[in-house]
Amino acid sequence: MKRLGVIGGLGPIATAYFFQLVIDMTDANCDQEHVEMVIYDCTSIPDRTSYILHKSEDNPLDKMTEIGVKLHNELVDYIAIPCITAHYFYSELSKKIDTPIINMVQETATYLKECGVQKVGIMATDGTIQSKLFQDEIERMGMHVVLPSEEEQKKVMELIYDDVKANQPVEMEKFQSVRDYLQQNGAEVIILGCTELSLIKRDYEVGPGFIDAMEVLAMKSVVLCGAPLKKQYQSLLTV
Repeated sequence: MKRLGVIGGLGPIATAYFFQLVIDMTDANCDQEHVEMVIYDCTSIPDRTSYILHKSEDNPLDKMTEIGVKLHNELVDYIAIPCITAHYFYSELSKKIDTPIINMVQETATYLKECGVQKVGIMATDGTIQSKLFQDEIERMGMHVVLPSEEEQKKVMELIYDDVKANQPVEMEKFQSVRDYLQQNGAEVIILGCTELSLIKRDYEVGPGFIDAMEVLAMKSVVLCGAPLKKQYQSLLTV
């Protein structure tokens, strides 16, 4: 089997959940059949959204590159980054790190295209939305995008920063409000496009019509590393 490296700490709870997902998705009968991983839980990496929106001059790229090079030197075969906003730096990271980096955004869009989805809603950070990470990939594949209104986007950011990152109870009425807005505007499937939103799906009932980008990353990591995937994870759309 191949060895997986993880640039983690963005945030740490999401990193721990990604680790758990890879374990849960692997159809293993003993320790030796699980994917071997090297995880750097580097919580000192500056906030990605703040940098992208010019609210901070602390560039996360240098620190992420440093960790990626360490992982390369650890002889990992693939690198996963369980943070979607960090994929804003994907092209630059790929040039600086000689180990292939799994592109969570591209893999999620490809999965939806293969499922025959035409219209995709997005729940993500302001940084991910404004940098058009998902929009560009989705539209490049011939699908259409539905985004939250300004008011609903504020609720998404509050869910991510005030609830999950702050380790506070999730205000599910805000989540449901954003979900209803996207679905009423034609979204067939909604991407949970922030790893903190993945934690909401883990802990709460979100309803049908969602795909968790973190689950796509974990699934792709298992498959690329050559481990068998459990049957229940061969379909990732909520029903």
